[in-house]
Amino acid sequence: MAAALLPLELIDKCVGSRIWVIMKGDKEIVGTLRGIDEFVNMVMEDVTEYETTPEGKKTTKLSQILLNGNNIALLVPGGGPEEAAAAEAGSA
Repeated sequence: MAAALLPLELIDKCVGSRIWVIMKGDKEIVGTLRGIDEFVNMVMEDVTEYETTPEGKKTTKLSQILLNGNNIALLVPGGGPEEAAAAEAGSA
């Protein structure tokens, strides 16, 4: 049987890579993960923030952010919604 991989170990392997963070509420963050702590607070660089509003999707570019781990709903290693859509289109 293969050794178990703990969630924080998996996230730690993503440091230096692109990651897609889906927040509680209507925001999604895509950027390069630079650091993480035991509370899943994250430092990210080269960030694009996507916010769903009644008027549509708002995009904001940021050079660096600190995310509070309490507000994170889902982490997707390897990119963002554009990469996921491209991969899905390529497999169809």
